[in-house]
Amino acid sequence: MHSDRQQVYQKSINLLQSLIAIPSFSKEEQGTADCLLAFFKQEGIKAYRQGNNVYATSHNICAKAPTLLLNSHHDTVRPNVQYTRDPFFPAIEDGRLYGLGSNDAGASLVSLIAAFCQLYKNADQWGWNLILAATAEEEISGTGGIESLLSDPEFIDRTQGCFLPTQLNPKTAAIVGEPTLLQMAVAERGLLVLDVYATGKAGHAAREEGDNAIYHALKDIEWFRNYRFNKVSPLLGPNKMSVTVIETTNKAHNQVPSECHFVVDTRINECYSFEEVLAEIRQHTNSQLQPRSTRLRPTMIPLDHPLVQAGQSLGLPHYGSPTTSDKALIPFAALKLGPGDSARSHSADEFVYTEEIEKGIDLYIDLMNVLFTSNAV
Repeated sequence: MHSDRQQVYQKSINLLQSLIAIPSFSKEEQGTADCLLAFFKQEGIKAYRQGNNVYATSHNICAKAPTLLLNSHHDTVRPNVQYTRDPFFPAIEDGRLYGLGSNDAGASLVSLIAAFCQLYKNADQWGWNLILAATAEEEISGTGGIESLLSDPEFIDRTQGCFLPTQLNPKTAAIVGEPTLLQMAVAERGLLVLDVYATGKAGHAAREEGDNAIYHALKDIEWFRNYRFNKVSPLLGPNKMSVTVIETTNKAHNQVPSECHFVVDTRINECYSFEEVLAEIRQHTNSQLQPRSTRLRPTMIPLDHPLVQAGQSLGLPHYGSPTTSDKALIPFAALKLGPGDSARSHSADEFVYTEEIEKGIDLYIDLMNVLFTSNAV
């Protein structure tokens, strides 16, 4: 058994090295999708492709059974300018595997794939469906990633519609593989980006004509800076609002601007819906608000969910994550959990410890064994 598990570890590390060597910026993941399909073929597992998303399922999918979705992404950000190494050369030195996407989220992805390969044949014996999805465009929260896959008619057909709201089993959940130091991120902040427009009246600055839109904007900016929402999450803390951009349409020094545009980055805890936040902002400000998107909502998996309880039985701590992932786009209970450290994500000379991958594989397998055997249906 020890020798077999060592082979699993090495195979996973080799797969991650292959993925690192292939540039896979968001919307440009064709090469890594090909690589993943080739890996599953070598393992004798039937895998499918939807865009640049790759997925596989356990045998005998049952629409009424609970389903566990294993999801992580194979796209990366672009390497920052401070890299001293080749970001696409997957070197291993002193137990560290270097390369772009090694930590975020390659280690989680290959660990989930290893766990899937170990358990996918037997999941239905415990009354569960098991689905692995390696998805695209996570780094840009793109529409061609997990959202696109879950709504694709062929995917729905192959999974017997087990994720449709009308068929969703209450035990169904997802493990979203992201670097969390193998702790359970049960809650995640939502991201609401606001375009805000203050209006006035154009005029000549020398003659004190017009109504300066900047001054109207400043009143609202000061409110955004100082306002505190009442509900504070024990996991995620208070809502946070930051003004990050300000501009006017005219560039002439002697013209009073009729419009001032600014952007507010708003991070929302699980105590509020986006609609509640927008209503509260509109109550206290005079400028016009235009949300760019309401897709990345705050999420929380209940602490009494069988998946979280399985993690607790293994002694895993839980916390609220300040960062956003595909967990925000999954319309059912999802737990963010994986090897690696979020602090290394998007950093120069990104790396993951090979030991972290080994521990990630072991933990995913143990977690699923506990979940399936203690919640057999």
